[in-house]
Amino acid sequence: MIAACGNGLEFSKPSGVFFSDRTRSSCIKASVKMRNRELPNSRLVCGNFMLDATRGNGKANNLDLGPLLKNLYSSSSVCFSAGAAQYVSFDGNSREEQLEDSTMVSGQNLKLLSGSCYLPHPDKEETGGEDAHFICEGEQAIGVADGVGGWADVGVNAGEFSRELMSHSVSAIQEEPNGSIDPARVLEKAHAKTKAQGSSTACIITLKSEGIHAINLGDSGFMVVRDGCTIFQSPVQQHGFNFTYQLESGNGGDLPSSGQVFTIPVAPGDIIIAGTDGLFDNLYNNEVTAVVVHAIRTRLGPEATAQKIAALARQRALDRNRQTPFSSAAQDAGYRYYGGKLDDITVVVSYITNYANM
Repeated sequence: MIAACGNGLEFSKPSGVFFSDRTRSSCIKASVKMRNRELPNSRLVCGNFMLDATRGNGKANNLDLGPLLKNLYSSSSVCFSAGAAQYVSFDGNSREEQLEDSTMVSGQNLKLLSGSCYLPHPDKEETGGEDAHFICEGEQAIGVADGVGGWADVGVNAGEFSRELMSHSVSAIQEEPNGSIDPARVLEKAHAKTKAQGSSTACIITLKSEGIHAINLGDSGFMVVRDGCTIFQSPVQQHGFNFTYQLESGNGGDLPSSGQVFTIPVAPGDIIIAGTDGLFDNLYNNEVTAVVVHAIRTRLGPEATAQKIAALARQRALDRNRQTPFSSAAQDAGYRYYGGKLDDITVVVSYITNYANM
C-alpha cells in the first residue's frame, strides 16, 4: 500500500470512490424515490462519438484550454448522431452553440434538450478511451458508461464493453413501449446481451411526464440543478476506495439489480448533468453549477455547456495543487494525494423545457 504520493500516482480504477460531497448537496428540494430492483441478466452496448474536433484557444482564468480540447468529441441530440465540437471557452463569446439553434426532443408535457462532450484520457486517444454514452432524442433518454481501466493490466480494452453496453441500451430503449421506458429493465436487457470482455459502470436516465426515472450503478452518475442550486446528486456505489460497482459479462461482476433506481420530480428550467467519474472526481458540485449558471445566462445550448464543463474538469485533472473530490477521498483512505485525477471525461447535459412553450 502506498503511504505517500503526489498526483503522479495513477489509480487504475477497479471501482469507484464515494465522496461525501457527492451525495445530495445543499438546497435539496426534490422528493426522491430510491429502490433496488431485481432485473434479469442483460447487457447494453453503446458507441463513442469519435469525431475530429476543432481546436479552440479559449481561456479560463488566463489558462489556455486549447491543448486540453484537441481531442474533444461532442454530440447533439438524436441517437448516436454527433457533430464536431465548436469553439470552446469560458467567456461566453459566442462561436458556440446557442440555445435557440438546438434541436428539441419530442414528448408530452416536458422535453429534453440534450448535448454531450467526451474527452478521452490523453494516453487512450488512439483506442477511443473507455467511456461511452448515448442520447436518444425521440425516446427522451440519455446514458453514460465508464469501462473499468484495470482490465488493461490483462490486455483487455474495457471501452469495448462500455460501448457495447450502451449500444444494447439504445436497442432496448427503442423496444420499450411508448412513454413507458423503464431504465432498470433497459439496463438488464443490455447487460444480458453484452458479450465483450471487461466491465463498466452505467447510468441511464429517461424523462416522463411526472419527472425523470433513472438507474445508476457505480461511480458514474448525475445531478439536477434548479435555479442555480443542486437539488439532487446520485450517490456513488463502491465496494471500497476507487473500487466501484461494475457490470461484467455474465455474472462475474455486480448485477443490474444492484443499481439504485430513482424517480425525481422535475420542472421546466431544471438541468440534468450526467457524467462519468472523470467529471465528478475532478469537479465539486458548486463548480459544475457555476458553469451551468453562466451558460444559462449567456443562452448557451446543452452541447456548449457540456463542452465547458468537460474542459473545466480536464483543467482540474491536470492541476497538481488544487483539492478535488478525488484527492479528498484518497486522503480519507490514507493516501497522500493532491490534485485532480486524469481520466476519460464524459458529460451529457439535458435542459428540461415545457413543450407547451415551444
